Amino acid sequence: MTKFIALLRGINVSGQKQIKMPDLKSLFEESGFQNIETYIQSGNVIFTSKEKLPEKLEQKISLAIKRKFGFDVQIIVLTPEEIEYVLNNNPFIKKKKESKKLYVTFLAKSPSNENINKLNAIDYSPEEYIIDGRYIYLFVPNGYGKAKLNNNFFESKLNVSATTRNWKKVNKMFELSTSN
Repeated sequence: MTKFIALLRGINVSGQKQIKMPDLKSLFEESGFQNIETYIQSGNVIFTSKEKLPEKLEQKISLAIKRKFGFDVQIIVLTPEEIEYVLNNNPFIKKKKESKKLYVTFLAKSPSNENINKLNAIDYSPEEYIIDGRYIYLFVPNGYGKAKLNNNFFESKLNVSATTRNWKKVNKMFELSTSN
């Protein structure tokens, strides 16, 4: 069995796509996953699976949600090692930026160089971002709620599905995924 972290995009936000965590946990159980643990209401699930390919897990979970709840949800499945990479490579931590103002946008796939170049032409200072493959490290000094560099912005500019988590949640998901 391999451990994974599923990040669900856009559930339980502003009354949209409501899924209670006990119902989400049941859906994962019904889908054959084990050792399931949800973390807060925004759609973070740690689980184990015999399946080893994240893409297949994303499809399976998305289809199960569509069948049970009747709506589409973008799913990004990561390994604890990928989360550890993000934790160890955040350039804003190395620059001593305040951790409460740090976020990570997880991309469904690496964006094209063409779209990255278009994005690099835009400056929303004092907000900053750094793209590292499928991860975008964000520093938003005035808070994420007011940020121009938000999830929808990156999805539209990079033409890639994404979901964003604050630094505290990223750390907690790693902690949960590596504890027994």
